[in-house]
Amino acid sequence: MGLHFSRFCICGMNWGCKISYTRSIVRWYSSMRKQIDLTCFPTLDECDLEEQHIRGSGPGGSKISTTCSCVLLKHIPTGLVVKCQETRFLEQNRKRARLNLLTKLDIHLNGENSVQSQTARLQANRKASMDQKKEKN
Repeated sequence: MGLHFSRFCICGMNWGCKISYTRSIVRWYSSMRKQIDLTCFPTLDECDLEEQHIRGSGPGGSKISTTCSCVLLKHIPTGLVVKCQETRFLEQNRKRARLNLLTKLDIHLNGENSVQSQTARLQANRKASMDQKKEKN
């Protein structure tokens, strides 16, 4: 199982593009973009990643079990590992594995200041304010 690297990243630029991953994460949280601090958001360097393509298992028929469409991605400096088999297609799984690794890396490095924690706090605050408005009425 050799390593395979593609030339293009999510935004269509070369894989060396560090901004593309951040942009895709920001799109996920676009409704709260102004309130979330992205200054500490990590970036991925391709030289820090070890990628393996392995055969998948589970539902999906013979396409899943006979092709190497499952992606195992390891971030060498931290040792974090992500396995992605969400779709039947290798390229989509590679993109999703990188996004999952970025989220996992953000939680690992930033903890309470990670994008996911900030989003959860904002949603909890919004829910609390909505509940207070309902109680007043």
